[in-house]
Amino acid sequence: MKKILFVASECVPFIKTGGLADVVGSLPKYFNKEEFDCRVMIPNYACIPKEWKDKMTYRTNFYMDLAWRSQYVGIMEMEYEGVTFYFIDNEFYFAGFQPYGNIHEDIEKFAFFCKAALSSLPSLDFRPDIIHCHDWQTGLIPVYIKDVFRQNPFYDNIKTIMTIHNLKFQGIWDKKKVIDITGLNEYYFSPDKLEAYGDANYLKGGIVYSDMVTTVSEQYAEEIKMPFYGEHLDGLMRARSNNLVGIVNGLDYNEYNPETDPMIFQRYNASNFRKEKIKNKRGLQKELGLEENDKVFMIGIVSRLTDQKGFDLIDYVIEEICEPGTQLVVLGTGEERYENLFRHFEWKYHDRVSANIFYSNERSHKIYAACDAFLMPSLFEPCGLSQLMSLRYGTVPIVRETGGLKDTVEPYNEYESKGTGFSFMNYNAHEMLHTIRYAKDVFYNRKREWNKIVDRGMAQDFSWGNSARKYEELYRGL
Repeated sequence: MKKILFVASECVPFIKTGGLADVVGSLPKYFNKEEFDCRVMIPNYACIPKEWKDKMTYRTNFYMDLAWRSQYVGIMEMEYEGVTFYFIDNEFYFAGFQPYGNIHEDIEKFAFFCKAALSSLPSLDFRPDIIHCHDWQTGLIPVYIKDVFRQNPFYDNIKTIMTIHNLKFQGIWDKKKVIDITGLNEYYFSPDKLEAYGDANYLKGGIVYSDMVTTVSEQYAEEIKMPFYGEHLDGLMRARSNNLVGIVNGLDYNEYNPETDPMIFQRYNASNFRKEKIKNKRGLQKELGLEENDKVFMIGIVSRLTDQKGFDLIDYVIEEICEPGTQLVVLGTGEERYENLFRHFEWKYHDRVSANIFYSNERSHKIYAACDAFLMPSLFEPCGLSQLMSLRYGTVPIVRETGGLKDTVEPYNEYESKGTGFSFMNYNAHEMLHTIRYAKDVFYNRKREWNKIVDRGMAQDFSWGNSARKYEELYRGL
């Protein structure tokens, strides 16, 4: 039996700020239980809801040195959906209303978490063969294992994998302070190790010292070797390219299932969507006060409203996007200029545009089910889950060809009648607009073709099972 330990800073259903939590919470359930014993370790944040806190049981506690400090480490445990979860407890570090705060506090908090995660293993009767680290918050684990824990035979031959969910976030802070916080020798802070451009970089440490590096789509694994996407680490990604693998994230097909989804107006499936899906559009139009019209082309957006997601392109041609015959439904929060952009257009075209500047899981499900098309013009997108959700719900994605979007959406080819969505390549507002208009033309004038695109989209399988098989291969290889 191979033992795997996931270590991460967030995990559904306990705490979530982004897609990382979905991966860490979902993936372990899908491994072959006869071959892999996969467990998960996250911080025991004060802001984890009480319903989960009440189910945790106390395992043990001890004191641990973190450089010149001595710190309390408690370990709580619970089982959920067949997976064992460990929670590292320390009120000083994990208080507060959210998991992340100021970067200077997070740098110390996650240095503590990395060292505590490793220190707790001997008292858990669980010695992992592989520690699978996620994002910069766990970047010091591969470093510590090669350093302070090397003298202890318990840690011999434990392999480490570093998964990059978004290379933009690296955990960068002042080198002197990090040496003081982590207790690591100055030897580790040279340019071929943790130092980058004069500062210390946690993610870089994880990439340099882990046995294997993965990221969340094959295309993104290629892109991060180039300066444009490499966030100043492209040279390191090229150097490690022999050990770099891209595995696309999956989607929880039980939670996102138009046939059983309790949040949508009308349930439907791949065989009856032609007459049932439209009822979701009617329901949403009514709920949002839009013009109630079956024939109008409805575009959905569920996203953080930031530059990374391509909103500067939308800003540039929004007047043309919102022409008569099109409705635009937006859900999400983010940069003020984009929040106000959509509010303004809702005021200007109240029967065509709906700006929902908040986040609601229920409303997001309704949008996936109701819209005809889903727009994701991202500047970069390591994996992206929204396009997988829209495919699942028979809502046709319109995406830019980058990262996971390129890997998961096959562009429509009218000559061979192939494809599951529409895509454009250059980061250009008019190229995006042209693609939206092309999709709209197919929707209005070639309805049978449009329905076949939906058919092919709903037949795709991006469930976690596929990703889990690829991770299993990786684990066996190590």
